[in-house]
Amino acid sequence: MVNLWRASRSRGVSRAIGSIDDYAQALQDSLGYGGYSALGITQTQPGQAAEKAPTDLPGYAQLFATNPVIWACMVARQMVFSAPRFTWQRLNNGTPSAMFGSSDLRLLEEPWPGGTTQDLLSRDIQDADLAGNAYWTRLDNEMVRMRPDWVSIVLERREHRGGHLGWRKLGYIYQEPGEEPVALLADEVAHFAPVPDPLATYRGMSWLTPVIREVQNDGLMARHKRKFLENAATPNMVVRLAREVSPEAFAKFKAKMEANHRGVENAYKTLYLGGGADVTVVGSDFQQLDFAKVQGAGETRIAAAAGVPPIIVGLSEGLQAATYSNYGQARRRFADGTIHPLWQNAAGSFSRLVRPPGGSTSGAVRLWYDARDVPFLREDARDAADIQGTQSRTIRTLVDAGYTPESVMAAVTASDWSLLHHTGLFSVQLQAPGTSAPPSDARTRVLAAALRDAIRPIEGGA
Repeated sequence: MVNLWRASRSRGVSRAIGSIDDYAQALQDSLGYGGYSALGITQTQPGQAAEKAPTDLPGYAQLFATNPVIWACMVARQMVFSAPRFTWQRLNNGTPSAMFGSSDLRLLEEPWPGGTTQDLLSRDIQDADLAGNAYWTRLDNEMVRMRPDWVSIVLERREHRGGHLGWRKLGYIYQEPGEEPVALLADEVAHFAPVPDPLATYRGMSWLTPVIREVQNDGLMARHKRKFLENAATPNMVVRLAREVSPEAFAKFKAKMEANHRGVENAYKTLYLGGGADVTVVGSDFQQLDFAKVQGAGETRIAAAAGVPPIIVGLSEGLQAATYSNYGQARRRFADGTIHPLWQNAAGSFSRLVRPPGGSTSGAVRLWYDARDVPFLREDARDAADIQGTQSRTIRTLVDAGYTPESVMAAVTASDWSLLHHTGLFSVQLQAPGTSAPPSDARTRVLAAALRDAIRPIEGGA
């Protein structure tokens, strides 16, 4: 803890980034900027270092608030990511088995007064999307969010055979502007970083980073549309006047023409020109630019970086091939390729702050997620019926093979065949040829008992 505190006292003042242009400039200057190396590590004292906190959060937050494509992709990820609930899952010989709940999960079910699991996961994925990292700590049975750009990871040189072999994580430093830094040990922080930063050991990277230029281009396309409409929704024009026209007359003509023909309210009006004036159209309109394809390609690249199929968020290129079948395939791709890995990472991250219940005798227990009630992941009615039909046939086959019905239900539900228990009784097809039948008196007793059980209700009714 002393080393962490010394590291926190040596932190420098980072450059403020308030817009996307500021971030783009900082990105160009990042190699060697502000005393940091290309690995994102700054030396604090001999043998120690810190991975600097990302300073691009304000600029990315501005994108989230102003760019509709970024908004749609992030909200789609957030809505699905925040839908499940946390649970415990047993590991039976390393195989995932039954899930169960306990009071130890209350911290994740109500992370702060009035908060829910959905609130916790929404904040978690939003920080990870914008800054590449989400940091949480536990204080007085409450989850406390630490703003990512105010957190640095403190590292220590790892020595091996007389040489330097990477860095060991000591903990975290949280420091709000103008306030004293707070040092936290590594096991006191849940660090969610789904996309690793290739230039750092422990820090994550926002998926917005590789598409920053595409986002800027999308903004320019939006400005182009606005300017096109502001200038009468027509291509650019060049108006020529005779050289004999005086500057005063030219200025009056220009002011009158702009007053009568500029702006979306004056679009498509008939243009009347006096003698000596000549109009030439220059530039291109939306159709000549193939504007929809140009803008749609940029939107698709942004959605690809977010791991969200365009059809899910209603982007133009995705809707061109939109069918019910395509949407189902896109939904499975989004769930299997994007959301499930994020859930697994989040469960592992929060397990630092929430420990499994003690006294477990059924093997290892891990923190997991239960997505069975997530509407987005529900199968279609036919698929659900097919799955249930397959499971019912499997249950019937296993029971007929001599396994106990209780163990069959547990094994099929958990997809863990090691839960099966056999009764020791086999079907006649599995008995060796020539096996003697039960004695006649034993068979008689069995039939008599069955007969009495069948007759007793009838006699009672009479």
